[in-house]
Amino acid sequence: MAESARIANVKQIAILGSTGSIGTSTLDICRRYPERYRVVALAAGRNLDLLLQQCAEWRPAVVSVADEQLADELAQRLRKADVTGIEIAHGSAGTVRVATLPQVDFVVSAIVGVAGLEATYAAVCAGKAVGLANKEAMVAAGELITAAARANHVALLPIDSEHNAIHQCMRGGTPAEVKQIWLTASGGPFRNTPLADFDGITPAQALKHPTWVMGQRITVDSATMLNKGLEIIEACRLFDLPPDKVRVTVHPQSTIHSLVEYVDGSILAQLSVTDMRLPILYALAYPERVPSELTFDLAALSHLDFQQPDFQRFPCLRLAYEAARAGGAHCIALNAADEVAVDAFLRGEMPFTGIARTIERVLELTPSRTPADIAEVLLIDRACRETATQVAADTPVSH
Repeated sequence: MAESARIANVKQIAILGSTGSIGTSTLDICRRYPERYRVVALAAGRNLDLLLQQCAEWRPAVVSVADEQLADELAQRLRKADVTGIEIAHGSAGTVRVATLPQVDFVVSAIVGVAGLEATYAAVCAGKAVGLANKEAMVAAGELITAAARANHVALLPIDSEHNAIHQCMRGGTPAEVKQIWLTASGGPFRNTPLADFDGITPAQALKHPTWVMGQRITVDSATMLNKGLEIIEACRLFDLPPDKVRVTVHPQSTIHSLVEYVDGSILAQLSVTDMRLPILYALAYPERVPSELTFDLAALSHLDFQQPDFQRFPCLRLAYEAARAGGAHCIALNAADEVAVDAFLRGEMPFTGIARTIERVLELTPSRTPADIAEVLLIDRACRETATQVAADTPVSH
């Protein structure tokens, strides 16, 4: 009887983006807590080698890959490895299948960009608790996702370290008692670089983050601070706050992951190791806290620095605040233009400073509009990408 009860209490997990850094970290947590978590569905992109290993280890009920050709190849490789009993899906429909599988209790949304939007929304509509590591979904369609979460009584638990920290600190008071929140930013690799040198910044330099090891786009976004801009919009949606109550402070040590300031003057800060497994574990276990080995050495903490962000040095931060105030299509445009511009920069087709210029021009060309559904969000996203591609093509590589 006790064993049956234990098995019944195991949380059934689906991971969208299982071969990425958040996905593999989530699997590591599940591996460490087999009595709590069982992986039953995986959605990946094109990394069949790693997905094959994950299928052999976890034996999920359903897996999804990017397209039909990859699905056929995965099926052949699974048969050769004698891994059977797994349903293989593909494309956006396959990702939605993974996110809405009936036995799933909790969905980790970790697909980068708007590619994960439909499945995240579908999971919420299906009544699944969601751990959000995909900030682009909240930026592009946050109003729709949060409305669906309220309607379906679904928990949206942030996995991004900053929003996860805010979620933890907000347990210290009521929403009405919050004066403002502070998102911390490392400042990236160019916090002290002279402005005159920004045009000459190379992709290799932009991809050297001082604190975190992340994917290429998010690392470049950290260098421009557009990543923090997306987090401002996500925080507004997750915590129902206006942009002027979401502040940014540059904190090079990246030790304090964010802070919440209350109306009585108290400020609560969340400190922890810079390891994404901790916010993942927090989201998976909420409202519990479970023991872990992810401890922080306070003795090693010599000092904490905080600085005001430089909006001249980081114009993307200013543009994000403008988009947050405008809402709707402008938030979609901010994210879409950035994806296109960062891709052009990484290919050597645009200078580092061209990223902000491209975003600003696309925002200027985007009419105000509030999408009524996910289909309209994706329509606006495609239009903004087309505009950004044209703007990027007209941007000179150097000056």
